[in-house]
Amino acid sequence: MSKFITQNSRRDFLQKTSFASLALLLGGKKSFANSIFAGKPNSYINGVQLGAITYSFRSMPGSASQLLQYCVDANISAIELMGDAIEEYAGAPKSPIQWRPGVKFEWTDELRAKAKEYQMALANWREFAPMDKFAEVKKMYNDAGVSIYAFKPNALNPNNTDGEIEYALKAAKTLGAKSVTVELPENAAHSKRLGDLGQKHGIYIGYHAHTQATDTAWDIALAQSPYNTMNLDCGHYIAAGGANTKETLLALIEAKHDRITSMHIKDRKNKEGNGTNMPWGQGNTPLKEILTLLRSKKYPIPATIELEYDVPAGSDAVKETKKCFDYAKAILTT
Repeated sequence: MSKFITQNSRRDFLQKTSFASLALLLGGKKSFANSIFAGKPNSYINGVQLGAITYSFRSMPGSASQLLQYCVDANISAIELMGDAIEEYAGAPKSPIQWRPGVKFEWTDELRAKAKEYQMALANWREFAPMDKFAEVKKMYNDAGVSIYAFKPNALNPNNTDGEIEYALKAAKTLGAKSVTVELPENAAHSKRLGDLGQKHGIYIGYHAHTQATDTAWDIALAQSPYNTMNLDCGHYIAAGGANTKETLLALIEAKHDRITSMHIKDRKNKEGNGTNMPWGQGNTPLKEILTLLRSKKYPIPATIELEYDVPAGSDAVKETKKCFDYAKAILTT
């Protein structure tokens, strides 16, 4: 239970906004459609697909339609889609635990019991969930000019059933994604399990690492299955410090480019700078070198903006994601 709660609390960031979503889809349906179709986004710049993970918008209300509008407003045309809002759209049971970013949460025995009951209900729903709502999401996003290249549901962990994992892979395929993303497992048996199921469904498993990232951290998983791949976070890699440098990061991308299905782009200080997340251009991540490498080598690796630095007063996550996009676009167009 503690492992489930830790993983859930890290990524289950979206405040439930069913009433806001209903108002948007019903009362504001015309204005919503007009704002989207007035001009479709385009974040494919000189051969490099810039994208964003919808985790970047965690500080804002986050229904499926609201997330789409944020992407359009930030001129993002391809994304890594977090699972919570989409599962809610598809009819998943609602969590009895309401998480709020930045607010400390106190557990009680009653809440732990409710969380366990919810986990069981969610697992049962996932195993039998129809894919029609996921097809609707794909159409909604594609019609607005946004494609989904990766899907990140909280359904790919060691405590999830095979049925849940296969559901996640089927949902990813229905959404049009090439891969699902998940934290790199400590247990090699689990990456073998995921790789085998990924191969069964024709969906790649992109493993994400934090500051445990090294040049060899993915080697076991990559050797286990051709469907085990890397979701390389360049900011975390640099923040780890030690043997991880600008030069080794670029060499890793070149060496493993055919096994990287997507990467995360953020600017972090190195270990000597405490790994602090910074506005782009103020950290140690070699953003210019990474993006120009993708452009010059024509690597088909989506470069995913992940907004992790604090949103400054007077701004919001959409505006800051757009700043990151503009920063990357300037590099790719010079």
